[in-house]
Amino acid sequence: MNVLVTGGLGYIGSHTCVQLIEAGMNPILIDNLHNSKLAVLERIEKLVGTCPIFHQGDIRNKVFLFSVFAREKIDTVIHFAGLKAVGESVEKPLEYYDNNVNGTLVLMDTMRNAGITSIIISSSATVYGDSASVPIREDFPTFATNPYGRSKLMVEECLTDFQKANPGWSITLLRYFNPVGSHKSGEIGEDPQGVPNNLMPYISQVAVGRRKYLSVFGDDYPTPDGSGIRDYIHVVDLANGHLAALRKVSTMSGLHIYNLGTGDGTSVFEMVAAFSKASGKEIAYKVALRRLGDIAECWADPTKAYVELGWEATHSLDDMVMDTWRWQSNNPSGYPGN
Repeated sequence: MNVLVTGGLGYIGSHTCVQLIEAGMNPILIDNLHNSKLAVLERIEKLVGTCPIFHQGDIRNKVFLFSVFAREKIDTVIHFAGLKAVGESVEKPLEYYDNNVNGTLVLMDTMRNAGITSIIISSSATVYGDSASVPIREDFPTFATNPYGRSKLMVEECLTDFQKANPGWSITLLRYFNPVGSHKSGEIGEDPQGVPNNLMPYISQVAVGRRKYLSVFGDDYPTPDGSGIRDYIHVVDLANGHLAALRKVSTMSGLHIYNLGTGDGTSVFEMVAAFSKASGKEIAYKVALRRLGDIAECWADPTKAYVELGWEATHSLDDMVMDTWRWQSNNPSGYPGN
């Protein structure tokens, strides 16, 4: 199977590429290198013994996309490309709507013109907003509390309408919870450009000495230790969720929606303690004000993915922090190059 992977050199895209190749599939990667580096290609080749096809460009560029679809034989698409930080989205809402919503619509239009009718979409648990209860099921109400979540919800609504008008399409919405960890080899991992917007890379950069301390945004939430609680999922488990969707529903027409999470919540302070134990480093932190758009707690009910896709997360919290530390300690400055 030839799988076009947008954002293929990014954190989740690169790990999914490795899993696809190991499963005998042929990924074709697109990336604009906004938050990734070409060095990732070399690392993928080192891990799997082959270098995937790569096209550098932006999915919002119709001419570029058309050229890729004209040149390559593509069976289905996995769409990762986009911006993904809650705090940044509050400061830069237009950029988020342009990248996440407009980029997806350009991609869908290009697929339609090329006659490709199967796509797996990177969505997010942020579409549930501040849920009234946890764990969160796929049939819970959706409501966004920040521009990032709203951009993902807009994409879901656009594609829901599109699938109704085009019932022969297979559209799969995978609602991620919080991806962390890295490949067990330490060769590929999360390498955000600039200041990290997510918890785990910030902790790991403090541990390796790149940053002085972690800012904990709020210790007064109605949770056991006052810090926010999230469902952290190992990135390899997440990548395998895409393989499960490819095998089970990518050739079945319809709109398919699944949570990808562990079903367990971990607080910020619990994650700090776990990483400190794994790395043997004290993680300095300071408590800061809550960020706009953040919520107290959020974790998944992943039952539907288990029943329908045969998928479940298998990596523990210890696996997540150990693999992250292996990546960061082996690559203290991230990937080489600009």
